[in-house]
Amino acid sequence: GSSHLCSRHIGPRTEKRSHRTTATWERCRGTCLAAKMVKAVKFVADPSLQAKMHQYQIVGRAAPTPKNPVPKIYRMRLFAKNKVLAKSRFWYFMKKLNKAKKSGGELLAVNELFDRAPTKVKNYGIWLRYQSRTNTHNMYKEYRDVTINGAVSQMYSEMAGRHRAQPGTIQIINTATLAPSQCKRDHVLEMHNSSLKYPVIRKVPLVAKKLRTTFKARRPMTFVR
Repeated sequence: GSSHLCSRHIGPRTEKRSHRTTATWERCRGTCLAAKMVKAVKFVADPSLQAKMHQYQIVGRAAPTPKNPVPKIYRMRLFAKNKVLAKSRFWYFMKKLNKAKKSGGELLAVNELFDRAPTKVKNYGIWLRYQSRTNTHNMYKEYRDVTINGAVSQMYSEMAGRHRAQPGTIQIINTATLAPSQCKRDHVLEMHNSSLKYPVIRKVPLVAKKLRTTFKARRPMTFVR
């Protein structure tokens, strides 16, 4: 019926039309009907894009050969979003170290490492190397977090924002938990003040509609003293 058509197509189709006019009318009518049938589809984010960083310890070596029956064993501490990416990163470094590939090597152990005190805020130092568009750069960064995984996640976010660094070009050389006396960066040092205080922010409940007024005699308090 005409209720499904746009304002240009309301009315009976009794008059004669040329072939071109009829085709245009049908195409526009189909567009209008399609717009009516479109439903709001809820967007579901891919869980792999929201994965958190994990710390893994991987032990492996090149496969034994008659020429080298007891190859050297390597142990690496790697950060990745899952175990599959951690193994891939391990073989990436092994190929650079001793030309050992996944097809010509073997893994001896894959373990995930966890922090001993995941509820205590600590200072973390991260030494890294990354490849920019023009050169390779070494960096040292400091972060405050409750876990090393959180600190590494901060580092990847900062490198992407400040330096446009791709995650695949970042190589973490070392990480360490720092004492307050070992910290260098200002944004970390300013948090070491023992008398540091913040206002306790809380939402003020809405006043009942019958008690609302345009003007108030006193300035409202939106925080706790």
